[in-house]
Amino acid sequence: IDWEGKIVSTLYVSSCNFRCPFCHNYDLVLNPNNFSNISSQEINNFLLERRKFIDGICVSGGEPTLYPDLPTYFKGIKEKGFLIKLDTNGTNPKLLKELLNDGLIDYIAMDIKSSLNFSDYARAAGIKDKILLERVKDSIKLIMSSQIEYEFRTTVVPLLHTEKTIIEIAKYISGAKKYVLQNFSPSGGTLEPSFQKMKPYSSEELVEVSEKAKEYVPNCYYRLS
Repeated sequence: IDWEGKIVSTLYVSSCNFRCPFCHNYDLVLNPNNFSNISSQEINNFLLERRKFIDGICVSGGEPTLYPDLPTYFKGIKEKGFLIKLDTNGTNPKLLKELLNDGLIDYIAMDIKSSLNFSDYARAAGIKDKILLERVKDSIKLIMSSQIEYEFRTTVVPLLHTEKTIIEIAKYISGAKKYVLQNFSPSGGTLEPSFQKMKPYSSEELVEVSEKAKEYVPNCYYRLS
């Protein structure tokens, strides 16, 4: 589900500064040059032709905030009357702040990869630079203090997450508007090939842990992919 309650076209960008071993869009991450560029004019024409049927766009990836011209592009989309949802890993709070201050996004879905300590985050996100985690924390604060509609979400992977992990995340974002648990799905392939053999948690297990996390984020639930 790209945006609950909305009909949107989803735009995927290539390149990412994370290397999550369970990533299902790994080709966008590992081989960004394999994808042809689509001009903003082509995208605009596509959207305008479907104006009667869609509410807006969801921009995902990859990591969209790696592109410094994102605000300029979003401004053009907003001027045409479309809503914008941004999917992000939260590593560019400076750009997020610009988008928020200028009213260029209507909804943010930010992934929280693991507990907010470097050891756990490094394993789940495949990072080595501690500054990236600090930026993630800054983005969480920024989003929670904003007036925008948003959700935090975690893809739950057996090797990386336990019930304790999810509760720790929920505590960290206590009082957030929404926290969504998504089940890991190896069926389409993963960035780290060994993760393809991993058995996901059951829906019942994720529903159970989401109920426990409600102590900190009342609007916490498991979302079927």
